[in-house]
Amino acid sequence: MINSTNGLPKSKLTTFIMYKIYSKLTPTKHLHTVYRLDDITARNEVAEEHQFLQLATLRMDKGKTFRPHQHIWKPSPVDQIIAQESWVVIKGSVEVSFYDTDGALLEKQVINAGDCSMTFEGGHTYLILEDDTVVYEYKTGPYQGQALDKVFL
Repeated sequence: MINSTNGLPKSKLTTFIMYKIYSKLTPTKHLHTVYRLDDITARNEVAEEHQFLQLATLRMDKGKTFRPHQHIWKPSPVDQIIAQESWVVIKGSVEVSFYDTDGALLEKQVINAGDCSMTFEGGHTYLILEDDTVVYEYKTGPYQGQALDKVFL
């Protein structure tokens, strides 16, 4: 198991492989996750169910299917939400710098094709390492403009 624990006991860690980054200010606060393509085995819930940004990974064989369904609107349990963000590298590589909730640099990770990063809280920045890098960016919405979405570190 690969994790950045910042002193957390192993019992607080997930049972499948991913790299979690915790706050140094609040050591139990999970801020960021890096999940590698090679770590995808079966169905894994990458984000805890209380996070606004959800991600599950699936590795499946030919012929697998799912019961047809449609997602429904539901009431929100909170009045305020934070913009959470995920980058999935399709081609190339990206260096991600992860920051704590006070803006202090926690660490840097390189994510490659098939890998993803998730930021639940804290800050981040990206440095593109290869020409023609392609990334899918996912964020919680709705987007209401930069002033309500982010502050710069």
